[in-house]
Amino acid sequence: MVRKKTNGERIFNLFNIIIMLAVIVITLYPMYYVLVCSISDGTQLIGARGVILAPKGFDLAAYEAVFKNPNIFTGYRTTLLVVVFGTAINVFLTAIGAFVITRKNFPLAKPIALMMVFTMYFGGGMIPTYLVVNNTYHMGDSLWALMIPIAINVYNLIIMKSNFEALPASLEEAAKIDGANDIRVLFQIILPLSKAVIAVMVLYYGVAHWNSWFQAMMYIRDRAKYPLQLILREILLANSAQTMTSGGSVGDQYMIGESIKYATIMVATLPIMCLYPFIQKYFVKGVMIGAVKG
Repeated sequence: MVRKKTNGERIFNLFNIIIMLAVIVITLYPMYYVLVCSISDGTQLIGARGVILAPKGFDLAAYEAVFKNPNIFTGYRTTLLVVVFGTAINVFLTAIGAFVITRKNFPLAKPIALMMVFTMYFGGGMIPTYLVVNNTYHMGDSLWALMIPIAINVYNLIIMKSNFEALPASLEEAAKIDGANDIRVLFQIILPLSKAVIAVMVLYYGVAHWNSWFQAMMYIRDRAKYPLQLILREILLANSAQTMTSGGSVGDQYMIGESIKYATIMVATLPIMCLYPFIQKYFVKGVMIGAVKG
């Protein structure tokens, strides 16, 4: 028997639909706006104001200028290196840290956990951090400066710790009876059972590395080592179309300057947007696992 909806329920559902459609439009329009502006004619785009629903003309000169510029490819190379190796370091050290503080027979587990949580609220500051990274560890102008100082995010470590604690203790006890040490327990039992939370960590750390520019601005001096986001920042803030175009008059460079900004945003954002749908299904499962115990 199908229950007939009341007028109040119909009105409530209608408002829900309207609100969700509004949220979708507000979320998707900025991306659509950037796409439309990136393929618009620069001369017409300069005078455009307000909401843009269709391209102002059609011109791919901005994309041509982006892909001809060597800074984009060197930026991609640096960013991909940092994302791949940085994320691997992040996940590896976060898993080890979470495993250590979940050991009940380790007397320093709680003090170490408290020290880690302490760093979430109190830090030495930007200048002491810079001095330690640049002068003490001599990682200035090195890609290691973009990976090692931020190797562990405490919030992510707490998520992984909760996941490890939610696993049945009997599995570890059985492995110990069979002669497995802690290393085998971690890599052959716990991590294979934690694929969901590992996928979440890969996404969190990977997106953070992909979007990071401040670390590079602090430590990197060689332009050949600039990551993609730092190059994008220069284009957006400095309005330096000259850094993207070679040849042509100053007027021509200025005309496509606006389109170049949006084309660069599309080139820098598209890869992570394409990757996200394949990993987003692990978000809720990976974060919520171990949060509720019954």
